[in-house]
Amino acid sequence: MNYTNQSNNSNHYQTDDDLSINVSPGLSFTSDMDMHNRCCSGRFWCIQDICGIICVVLTWLLILYSMFVSFFVILIPAISTHTVFSVFNLVLFLALSSLAFISHVRTMLTDPGAVPRGNATKEMIQRMGLQQGQVIFKCQKCCSIKPERAHHCSVCQRCVRKMDHHCPWVNNCVGENNQKFFVLFTFYIAVLSVHSLVLVILQFISCVHSEWKECSNYSPPATVILLLFLGFEALLFAIFTTIMLGTQMQAIWNDETGIEQLKKEEARWIRKSRWKSFHAVFGLFSIQWFSPFTNPPLDGKKRNAYLYAV
Repeated sequence: MNYTNQSNNSNHYQTDDDLSINVSPGLSFTSDMDMHNRCCSGRFWCIQDICGIICVVLTWLLILYSMFVSFFVILIPAISTHTVFSVFNLVLFLALSSLAFISHVRTMLTDPGAVPRGNATKEMIQRMGLQQGQVIFKCQKCCSIKPERAHHCSVCQRCVRKMDHHCPWVNNCVGENNQKFFVLFTFYIAVLSVHSLVLVILQFISCVHSEWKECSNYSPPATVILLLFLGFEALLFAIFTTIMLGTQMQAIWNDETGIEQLKKEEARWIRKSRWKSFHAVFGLFSIQWFSPFTNPPLDGKKRNAYLYAV
């Protein structure tokens, strides 16, 4: 078996003769679960990055703050005078914030598509059943067999299949297995931010008309500060998450990840049609597209052991 350097990050293998041993779908060559970046007995994916953890906590605090101001400053005090409006918006805000939080947690705790570490051994390569002249790549950083469209993440310290980018706000990479949850997170945060901004504007109008009497359970100065901060937060994250949502939709539409666009990599893979590309991330169109409780589809992939961490 010949071995030559392909680049700084990957090595190039080429077989001298045909091998007849094939990898069966679902076959694992290791008996023990790879516990790297995992917690709770391997049930969840956990990245121990201090910057990411701080961003996650900050995200949760900002969601809680928006709920506090919307509930206790804007909506609950108005229940006696505007019952239908207040109850409807309370339920809507609670639903949006819950879906955003669940989408965030699922993005964070889902394996993004990590490739098993240290599997680029001569024995493993021989067992892959490569044809004569077939080329595979090895990541020098995590010593793994590098599948097509996989990239190495320096924070996760793993190669990730269809890696789009590493997002500190979810403390995880966005990849093949959790892109759906990340898209839903940006979508629900964007809608929640617009909803919060509308509530803040309506509350300011109401308070000005009533000359700040009985428009809040808090003093006028405290009410103004709380509303201004929520308005600033809502405007900032509405813009930010809308841009992120747009870039994710464009990446899915073009079947090209953010890293592939940034590096302007030549497409060596067969591009899916635009509709099939959305199917690969969300599944067949249904209400489950908008649910963070359903997992992304396998899209008929053969789960070769060298591609998928146990």
